[in-house]
Amino acid sequence: MIVSMTGYGQAFIEKENYRINVEMKSVNHRFSEVTIRMPRQFLFLEDRLKKQVNQFVQRGKVDVFLTIEGDGLVQRTLQVDWNLIADFHEVFETAEKKLGFKQDFNLEKIIIHPDVVTVIEKENQSDTLVDDIITTCEKAVLELLKMRQKEGESLCNDLKSRLEKLHNLTDDVATSAPKVIETYHERLLKRVDEFLTGKLEIEEARILTEVAIYADKANVDEELIRLKSHLDQFLFIIEQNKGIAVGRKLDFLVQEMNREANTIGSKSNDIHINKQVVELKAELEKIKEQVQNIE
Repeated sequence: MIVSMTGYGQAFIEKENYRINVEMKSVNHRFSEVTIRMPRQFLFLEDRLKKQVNQFVQRGKVDVFLTIEGDGLVQRTLQVDWNLIADFHEVFETAEKKLGFKQDFNLEKIIIHPDVVTVIEKENQSDTLVDDIITTCEKAVLELLKMRQKEGESLCNDLKSRLEKLHNLTDDVATSAPKVIETYHERLLKRVDEFLTGKLEIEEARILTEVAIYADKANVDEELIRLKSHLDQFLFIIEQNKGIAVGRKLDFLVQEMNREANTIGSKSNDIHINKQVVELKAELEKIKEQVQNIE
């Protein structure tokens, strides 16, 4: 089965105090390129997540969007400066003795002092949260792969129908090519007869030699054999592929088929064959466009 480079996958995990959401989208690219947009506190996971995606994606540009929401992202604790509280208490007692006025020590007012109690925020990077991120990414990339495989199946069906049309066009050219030589022979005899009007004899051997030279120049048997071979290889690859990236190989075969079609067109002076060559090249161009999307 061939795999498309275009796809989308999404997955999420929801826990009591946080929700993880991962979206992935992929498009055509010559190589494998993974870009991850994620919260800064989890950047240490970037390389690990890229390797995870590359286990399933051999070619294509993949954009990964990782978002995490909820109170579980930050752990908050209070840090109390007990020494400072003791200092405040000592100041109260000293003031009471030296100044002679009575005032209760108000701990509540002391605690709200910014230097006494500090809220410490620590980013949550617990093993549980990290494992949930990795699990969610794996689910998303599997969804991405599923869509790429589905798109690949549609591409395969379209390509097979176009290959069948190319086979028919090639067979038509193979059938028409010998008739071109025969027609040239008849046309040559007729023109000789018209020019000479029977007054001067030309050896049949000379005419046959001219026909043979033309036949050799116009012979497209080798091109047709190679073209059919490329078509068979192309079909075999898209039908028997076992998950290997074959897009570049298919692109190369399309180039080779185009080369053979051009050679056939340049050798032939027949209107019908040239028409078939034009259709061949038009179909090959459509196949080339489709191949650009194959992994």
